[in-house]
Amino acid sequence: MKQIFSTWRTDLSAGLVVFLVALPLCLGIALASGAPLFSGLVAGTVGGIVVGLISNSAVGVSGPAAGLASIVMASIADLGGVNGGFEMLLTAIIIAGVIQVILGVSRLGFIANYVPVSVIKGMLAAIGIVIILKQIPHGFGYDKDEEGDFEFMQHDGQNTFSELWNSLDYVSVSAITITLISLFILIIWERKFIQKSFLRFIPSQLLVVCFGIILCLLFKGTTWELIEEHRVNVGVKGKSLEELFISPNFSGFENFKVWKIGVIIAIVASIETLLSVEASDKLDPEERTTNSNRELIAQGTGNTVSAFLGGLPVTQVVVRTSANINAGGRNKTSTLFHGVLIAIAVFSIPTVLNYIPYAALAAILFIVGYKLAKPKLFIEMYKSGWVEFVPFIITIITIVFTDLLIGITVGILSAFLWKIIYKSIKKI
Repeated sequence: MKQIFSTWRTDLSAGLVVFLVALPLCLGIALASGAPLFSGLVAGTVGGIVVGLISNSAVGVSGPAAGLASIVMASIADLGGVNGGFEMLLTAIIIAGVIQVILGVSRLGFIANYVPVSVIKGMLAAIGIVIILKQIPHGFGYDKDEEGDFEFMQHDGQNTFSELWNSLDYVSVSAITITLISLFILIIWERKFIQKSFLRFIPSQLLVVCFGIILCLLFKGTTWELIEEHRVNVGVKGKSLEELFISPNFSGFENFKVWKIGVIIAIVASIETLLSVEASDKLDPEERTTNSNRELIAQGTGNTVSAFLGGLPVTQVVVRTSANINAGGRNKTSTLFHGVLIAIAVFSIPTVLNYIPYAALAAILFIVGYKLAKPKLFIEMYKSGWVEFVPFIITIITIVFTDLLIGITVGILSAFLWKIIYKSIKKI
């Protein structure tokens, strides 16, 4: 316990940064899933507090995952749509949570150990590239595709690259101004003259968000005004607790479809979590190892609690974990704190949160993406030899042009096949 709180100063600062990044992602993933917006916030809170308490991952951050959005949306429609489909889905998530706990108790977390390092590094680099590509439209002020959509084929009918082209027709001077000034602050804050002064105690990401809110208020009523579409929308204003918290429909336990969806969610969520655990352990500056079986138990418990409270399914998520590590998070205090902040903020300062511009958050995520996909990583992988470099590149390309799970699957297959092919070529 002493070790967990030994770095509390930097962890609290990192937790604040993760909160700022996680908030719009929770809302965006809920929107992409066709679920109530509040369900994403519930999942973010549970991922931070419940999963954070049980997991022994020092730097991993959990919450609603983009990789499950399409499954959730299809399941809601399949289970009744607006007429009770979401309530039935919550029962499926409870089933998924129980299955994950069973997987953890059965010690099946070892599966992730067989994923090649080249694929894990490819996954990290690909996520970094996707983050940058997906945030460019938001930086320009084009916010048709919701935050949290990381698939190539987007929910607005476009794809990652067509969205970049379309954003050029909707350039907002105020959004670009916020993006550029935010990037300037984030970059200059890492310089030595700042880090050696008292300013180092002020998180640059918090400064960027506060700056964005102030500009939003200053632009109000002018031709530079950022309309609601370009700002975070928490979606709790004017709603009672009964409207916000949705209970599961337990009659779903008698429905075969619900059980089938529960099994699918358990499998996909477990795979995504185990891969994220492998990635977060490699990103951890202290190179600690997470107990994957305990992580499955933590995720299963989190999913069960989230569903009972009306929340989306959760997994450990690389984007939030990366933001945590980059902000100085070194122990689980940061992930716990970010969960507490989500719970407090959505009820205490929703009006203030609604003035956070997506452009400011885009700048923060640009830096996160760059640190995941630094040119230095590509050079290191190239120097490591063709056996490592080829599956690394294949993983990146596949994830960028499809989604995370397909990319990882292709990456693993390519790593094993390429190793055999390369050995055969060497013998000739």
